[in-house]
Amino acid sequence: MLHFTFLGTSSGVPTLTRNVSALAIRNSKNKDWILVDAGEGTQHRIQQAKLSLQSLVAICITHVHGDHCYGLIGLLASAGMNRRAEPLTIIAPKEIQQWVETTARLTDLYLPYPLKFIDVDAATQIHQVTDELSIQAHALSHRVPSFAFSVIAQYTHKKLDTQALIQLGVPKGKAWGDLQQGKDIEFNGNTLKSADYLQTQTQQVHAIVGGDNDQPELLAQACQTAQLLIHESTYTQTTLNKVGKSPMHSSAKMVAEFAQQQHLSNLILTHFSPRHQDRAGQQAISDEVGQFYQGNFHLADDFDQFTLDTTGQLSKVNLK
Repeated sequence: MLHFTFLGTSSGVPTLTRNVSALAIRNSKNKDWILVDAGEGTQHRIQQAKLSLQSLVAICITHVHGDHCYGLIGLLASAGMNRRAEPLTIIAPKEIQQWVETTARLTDLYLPYPLKFIDVDAATQIHQVTDELSIQAHALSHRVPSFAFSVIAQYTHKKLDTQALIQLGVPKGKAWGDLQQGKDIEFNGNTLKSADYLQTQTQQVHAIVGGDNDQPELLAQACQTAQLLIHESTYTQTTLNKVGKSPMHSSAKMVAEFAQQQHLSNLILTHFSPRHQDRAGQQAISDEVGQFYQGNFHLADDFDQFTLDTTGQLSKVNLK
């Protein structure tokens, strides 16, 4: 199961109620988590969400615009001051590595842990971050090179073939327990090998988190195995028509139509223009999505939390 905490849902600039882009994705099996984007002020949001920088295993930066990355260096510095020692993977445009290294040199920044930079252009193949979590990048369309990230959790379970044991007459208890733990046993003069009675089951949870993008259809192939798409919806279609194509963002209609065409079960929209952040603006976006998409959808607020389980069920966490 993957657990999502939205740390920033505003586009361009922070507002009184929303910070700029950042999303924490945690493996519910342990404390490992991934950060996608780190707009200014993200480390404060991390503290408020009670996430540990010691358990952070990777940071993915979708593109170089400041509302998606200006909080990165402060976050890295704080992790160092908190005595982080484990290596940290950063999957990002190569300019992010240049910026971090230049800033470290000019500001006497010392990090007591190694950074492993992976150029996002080279991350279009699946990159294994932990035993259970992997990441894959997908190119998008924006004013600068922008990417989405597939975050995939794969869980392997070994289930005891109890029916076969019952047919053999193997009694429940220690014998079953030993087989479950991978130990061979003696029964009625025969050796029963654990491997013969353990069935391996693999379950996968796949979510896609998009950066800024004016062509949702670029994610069509990636979405074939995804259970959730998290995508920017900066404007309503009416507002986008007035603003024009030059900002290269998506409207709620564009994302909703794409999600419907792909038969996606779950959709979360984020990265809202300040003009759409009040109650009326959010209702306008919600109404527009509802016209074109019949699946399960949410508009994210800062600190909203969701879980995506191995059956593909998306649930919003009630924090009250």
